Amino acid sequence: MGTYSVVEAKNKLSQLIKRAMVGEDVVITSHGQPVVELKPVKRAPKRMTEADFAWLAAHRARLTPMTTDAGTFVSQMRDEEWER
Repeated sequence: MGTYSVVEAKNKLSQLIKRAMVGEDVVITSHGQPVVELKPVKRAPKRMTEADFAWLAAHRARLTPMTTDAGTFVSQMRDEEWER
């Protein structure tokens, strides 16, 4: 286990991060008391499951084909807003 003062840690931060990432215990002290322990974040890549795909399919937006051109569609939307 490596113990480093705040001043030492400030000057060697990238080195200490590398040490923590390979499993070394790194503790930072302030006035001789341990205050911080550096640890790597454990992230496992998440694989998509059948349940994930089913959820996506159930929540997919269902778009209907446009029967009018975009300009007419926007005009209709605008006119509906004015009617409210």
